Amino acid sequence: HFPDKITNKTNGITPRRWLMGCNPGLAALYDDCMGAGWRDDIGRLEALEPRLSDAGFLDRFMAVKRRNKEALATLIGDQHGLAVDPAALFDVQIKRIHEYKRQLLNVLHVIHLYNRIRHGDTENWVNRCVLIGGKAAPGYQRAKEIIKLINNVAAVVNHDPAVGDRLKLAFLPNYGVTKMMHICPAADLSEQISTAGKEASGTG
Repeated sequence: HFPDKITNKTNGITPRRWLMGCNPGLAALYDDCMGAGWRDDIGRLEALEPRLSDAGFLDRFMAVKRRNKEALATLIGDQHGLAVDPAALFDVQIKRIHEYKRQLLNVLHVIHLYNRIRHGDTENWVNRCVLIGGKAAPGYQRAKEIIKLINNVAAVVNHDPAVGDRLKLAFLPNYGVTKMMHICPAADLSEQISTAGKEASGTG
């Protein structure tokens, strides 16, 4: 029993997997800026705060993000046959499919965005790729119907020439840790829209 050696918490991340493992480009940037001491003491990352106004650092940070997005776009193209623009906003909701987690609300938002495009309401538009992933319990019929709706909406949005790269939607099946290691470093926005009071520790 080594209480001082194992300190990972339920709420949070394991830096070994979710930073060093799945985002080596970002880890290398941190090493270059402040040495490798943060790998053993994650609290040292607070020393990066003054660099948030450093244009050079931010350019390098965004270059890492761009490479991660390009890698995910390639994966989506290879596995799902969907061409995704890495310059688009990657809007991600990855978690167990459940009514209280409100993937349905997310799909309704995609439909709203699609209708905006169809009506020409695209002033100040930011191209967006919405990625929804997760699994449904075997006997949870409503969750399976939500997955079907996501795929049906995606079939319309992704094949409408009037939409183009403005909006894409993909359901990523067979979600697991390995797949999340590709998604997490590329995400621009992580949707946390579960019903208030229902989510104990949303980390997806």
